[in-house]
Amino acid sequence: MNIQTITKLLTDAGIEENEAKIEVKILLEHFCHYTELDKCKGVELTDNQLDLLRQKVEIRTETRLPVQYIIGEAYFMGEWFKVTPDVLIPRDETEILVRKAIDIIKQEDLKNVLDIGTGSGCIACTIAKNTDAVVLGVDISSDALRIALDNVTRLRINNRAVFRKSDLYSKVRADEKFDMIISNPPYIPIGTELQQEVRHEPKEALFAAENGLEYYRKITQNASEYLNKDGWLMFELGIGEAGGVKEFMENNFKDIGIIKDMAGIERVIYGRVI
Repeated sequence: MNIQTITKLLTDAGIEENEAKIEVKILLEHFCHYTELDKCKGVELTDNQLDLLRQKVEIRTETRLPVQYIIGEAYFMGEWFKVTPDVLIPRDETEILVRKAIDIIKQEDLKNVLDIGTGSGCIACTIAKNTDAVVLGVDISSDALRIALDNVTRLRINNRAVFRKSDLYSKVRADEKFDMIISNPPYIPIGTELQQEVRHEPKEALFAAENGLEYYRKITQNASEYLNKDGWLMFELGIGEAGGVKEFMENNFKDIGIIKDMAGIERVIYGRVI
């Protein structure tokens, strides 16, 4: 048994070769404490390390559990965040949203941000760590909020990112005002067939009615009540949903902009309250 034969277990299970190599590297570093530097130095893996790696790979192939859930962490914008099947795994598309938010916050010296559907807290924590803003993250899931609180402790930003159980705005006080509302809401249309790995993620954080537009509408229609003058609203977008979300925003928002990802897909929309 060697790394090549263990990697082949992944490719034989239908995982793309480059992805399989990355996953083996992640599992090696996390469970076997074997790094690329060890490899460059010619350090040999022990039989025990190889056996442990094989065990973790077999969990991956037999259950199709994402590797991030197996190691309990996901890498996002330079930090490792705790993740479990109670929260979504942070993705590259969300980095586009957060980077734009950080740019706006710094340029306009914004102080208060509301993150709706915070999940693991990766958006709230990253904004709090990289700006002077204080972020309130809200989520309907108590399990998700416990993960978010663990991530605040990990990043040592206590009192900079705070969390509250709330169904959208339900527990946000009428007198609480924000300079920005940001959200990566559920946006997969109900009934969409998911990849095996994605099926392990919390369904309530994935699916939305109204062809995926339900939460964009609900968040947008009340956003102006919770925003300060010239405050911003920002969303991550599902594929093909930019037009519908823009229509929701046009009634109460101006300076609406859309950002595409590297594949040319419209992934982020933002605007300033009128």
